[in-house]
Amino acid sequence: MNNSQRGALAASGLRIGVVRSLFNRPVTDGLLSGALEVLEEAGADDVTVLDVEGAFEIPIVARRLAQDGYDAVITVGAVVEGETDHYEHIAREAAAGLMRVALDTGVPVSFGILTVRNPEHAFARSAPGEKNKGREAAEAAIRTAVLLRSMKK
Repeated sequence: MNNSQRGALAASGLRIGVVRSLFNRPVTDGLLSGALEVLEEAGADDVTVLDVEGAFEIPIVARRLAQDGYDAVITVGAVVEGETDHYEHIAREAAAGLMRVALDTGVPVSFGILTVRNPEHAFARSAPGEKNKGREAAEAAIRTAVLLRSMKK
C-alpha cells in the first residue's frame, strides 16, 4: 500500500527527533536522506537530527528525545553481519531497547535500523526511492504519532 492509498502524511505541528548511527555511514546517510525527504514532504517543521556512534547507542538517545516531549522518534542505522556474533547481539538489543523506549514513554519510535547479512542489501535498502527504509521509518513514525494524537480527543 502506498501513501496515496493510505492518505497523505501530515507532520506539521509534530516535534520529531531523528537518531542516526554513524557506523556504516554510507548506508545511514542514505537512510537519513530518505527520512528527511518524507519529513519535508509531510510538512514537518520541528525536526531535530542527532548522531550517535552505532546502533547500540540509538535507544538511549531515542529515550531522551521521547522524555523531552518529542511526538515521534525516527531511528536509522545499519548492522551488517560479520565474522562474529556481534551482529546478532547489537541487532537484538537495539530492537529491544527501542521497543522498550516506545512502550515505556508512549512515544512512537520507528525501527529504521537495517539488520542485514550482506552489505549489498544494506545499500539497496538505503538507495534513493520509494523502497528506502529511512522513508518507511519516517512514514511509520508520523502515522503513529498522528494516530496517537487523534486518540487523545
